[in-house]
Amino acid sequence: MSIYLTPLRRGYVLFSILLPATVLPVSAGENDARSSENIGAVAEPLEVITISASRQATALKDTGMSLSVLGENELQLAGHQHINQTLAAIPGTWISRGNGQEHLTALRSPVLTGAGACGAFFMAEDGISLRAPGFCNVNQLFDANTEQAGQIEVIRGPGSVLYGANAVHGMINIISPDLFAEPMGYISQEVGPDDYYRSSFRASRAGQNHAVGIYGNLSHDGGYQAQSGFEQQKANLLHQYQVDNFSTKTMLSASHINQQTAGFIRGQDAYKDESLRRSNPNPEAFRDSQSLRLYSRLHWTLDSGSQVKITPYLRHTRMKFLQHYLPWQPLEKNSHQSLGVKSLYSFNGENISWHGGLDTEISRGDLTETQADDFSAAISRGSHYDYQVKSTSVSPFMDVNWLALPELTVNAGVRYDHIRYDYDNLLSDGSACAASVANCRFMRPADQIRSFGHWSPRLGLVYRANKQLTLYSELTQGFRAPHTSELFRLQAGQQSADLDTEKLNSAQFGIRGEAKKLSYDLSLYQMDKNRFIFLDTNRQYVGSGKTRHRGVELSLIYPFNKQWRLSATGTIARHKYANDLTLSNSSIKDNEIDTAPKRMTNVKLNWTPSGVINWQLEWLHLGEYYLNPENTASYPGHDLFHLRGQMYLSEKFQFSVRLLNLLDKDYAERADFAFGSYRYFVGHPRSLYVTLRYQLD
Repeated sequence: MSIYLTPLRRGYVLFSILLPATVLPVSAGENDARSSENIGAVAEPLEVITISASRQATALKDTGMSLSVLGENELQLAGHQHINQTLAAIPGTWISRGNGQEHLTALRSPVLTGAGACGAFFMAEDGISLRAPGFCNVNQLFDANTEQAGQIEVIRGPGSVLYGANAVHGMINIISPDLFAEPMGYISQEVGPDDYYRSSFRASRAGQNHAVGIYGNLSHDGGYQAQSGFEQQKANLLHQYQVDNFSTKTMLSASHINQQTAGFIRGQDAYKDESLRRSNPNPEAFRDSQSLRLYSRLHWTLDSGSQVKITPYLRHTRMKFLQHYLPWQPLEKNSHQSLGVKSLYSFNGENISWHGGLDTEISRGDLTETQADDFSAAISRGSHYDYQVKSTSVSPFMDVNWLALPELTVNAGVRYDHIRYDYDNLLSDGSACAASVANCRFMRPADQIRSFGHWSPRLGLVYRANKQLTLYSELTQGFRAPHTSELFRLQAGQQSADLDTEKLNSAQFGIRGEAKKLSYDLSLYQMDKNRFIFLDTNRQYVGSGKTRHRGVELSLIYPFNKQWRLSATGTIARHKYANDLTLSNSSIKDNEIDTAPKRMTNVKLNWTPSGVINWQLEWLHLGEYYLNPENTASYPGHDLFHLRGQMYLSEKFQFSVRLLNLLDKDYAERADFAFGSYRYFVGHPRSLYVTLRYQLD
C-alpha cells in the first residue's frame, strides 16, 4: 500500500491550500488576530474561561473540578505532529503514542488497553462525543482536528453528571474557534524528517450577524520505521449567526487517515538497538479510518436571563485495519452512524443557579472480522464475526449551584443514563469453527437485547478565601456501560458475557490561586473502581475487577518578567489492583497496574525578547513503570528536551522551528511485555520541523 503523493496529488494539495484565500478573503485591518504583538501571549490562569466544566462559559477559578486549558497560542507554538506532544503539558495525563497517529490514553489512570479501554475517557469535539458509547475506539482522538483547535480542555476525574457514559477517568474536549472573536486567515507549510510535510489553511469572514470559515490540514509522513508512513486529511467548515438574544453555531468536521503501521520491535532494550529501531516486523499492517460529524447549536437567552441550548448532531465513522498484534492477523471492519440531540436549560438567580437537560442518541453499528488463512484448527480462516447493533441512550440530568455564603458555593448534580443495545448476529450462533473443534477461539452469541441504567451523583464545594486563594473539593462518580465488543465478540467457549456497568467513585481536594507572581493549582485525589471489565486468562470477559487510584497533581506558572516565563506540571500517582483479578496465574492484589508511571513532570521555559520572537525550552520526564501485572518487567522511564521557536519575519510571514528530542535520546514511546518478551514502540531521534506561515489579507 503506497502512501506517497504523486505530482498530481501534490498539485491538489497546493490548490486546496490556496483555494480558501480566494474564496474567503479576510480584511487585515479588521481581522488580523495574529499580530506581532501577541505572538507569545497566554491568558492568566485565573482569567481562563472554560466550556467543559458546566457546558457553558465559566471562569476556571469558579469551578470545583481539576481542569486544564490549552489556548490557541499554546497549541500553535507546540505545533504537534501527534496529540501526545501537546497534552504532555497536562498533569495526570499521558497520551501514549503508538505508531503513526495511533495512541492509547492515561488520564488519572494507567494506560488502558483492550476493547473497552476507550470507554474510560470521554473524547469530544465541542462537547459532543467523537464516537458513540459502546462503539468507541482507543485511537479516536485522531478523528478530531486538534492541530487547529481554538482550545483544548481536559477534565481530570469523572465527568459523568454532565457528559454521561465514558467520562470515567476524565474528559478531553476539543473546542473549535469562535469566528466572531477570532476572524483570521492563513496558509502554512511545514516540513520535517522522513519526508514529513503538512499543509494547513484557515480563512474566515465575519460581519455583524454572520461569520463563516473553513480550516483544515493535509499531512504526509514517510515514517521513521520501514513502511510506516501515513497520509491524513482534516477539514472543518463553520457558520455562526448572532442577533439580539439568539445565536447559532454549525460545524461540519471531516477526517481521513490512511496509515501503514509498524508493529512492536521485540527484545529487551530493543529501542536502543540501531539495527532494530528502523525495522518494522509488520510491514503488511495498515489502518484506514474516516469520520464525518455535523452539529448545529441553537442558543436562546430569555428575558429572565435564563438560557436554552439545543444541539442536534449527526455522526459517521468507518474503519478498516489489520490486527497485526495478533499472530493470525485477522482483518477488522467496523462502522457506526448516530443521530442525537443535546439540550440544556440554565437559570441564574441571586443565590441559586441551576442547569438541566436531556441528552438522547440513537446509533447503528456493525463489525466484521475475517481471516485469510488457517492458523490452527481453533483459529481458522473465514468469517469470525459479523454483527450489527442498534443502540439508544436517554439521559436526563440536573446540576445546581447554591451560594450558601458569600465565600462558599455548593454544587450538587445527578444524572441518569439508560443505554440499550439490540444485537443481531448475521452468522451462525456459537462456535465459528468446524463442529469437530472443541476449543474454538471465536464464539458468536445469539441475538439479544441488553440494557444498562446508572445514576451518577456529584457534590462539590468551592470556597473563595480571598481574591487570590480558592479551595475546592468534589465527590463524584463515573461509569461506563460495557463496550459492544465486550458483550458480543466473545472467545474461548463463552456463550454470554454477564457484565454490568463499570463504576468509579472519586474524591478530590484542591487549592488554586496566586501568590504575588506565582499561579498554582494543587489537587489530591483518591478513586476506587469496581466491576472493572477485563479479558481474563481464560480469554473470557468478566466484570469482577477492582482497582485503586491515588495521586497528587501540581501546576505552576511564574513570570519572572515580561521576557521570561516558567510553567511546570507534576504528577505523583499510584494505580494498583485492589483484588486478585484473573489476569495472571499468581496473586496480583496490591501490585502496581502495568503501564502506569509513578511520576510525570513537564517544565517549560519561555523567552520572549521582543513582541515578534518567542522561544521555548521543554523538559519532559516520564517515570518508571511496570510492563506486566506480576510486576516482574519494567521500563526505566526517560527524560526528553524539546526546543521550539516562533518569529515574525514581516507583518505577514511567521517562521517556526521545532527541534524535538534535542539530546537525541534513545527511548520508547511505550514499552510492553507480552507473549514472553519485551516489546516497544520506538521513540523518534532528534527531529527538526520548520514551518512558514503567511497571514492572509
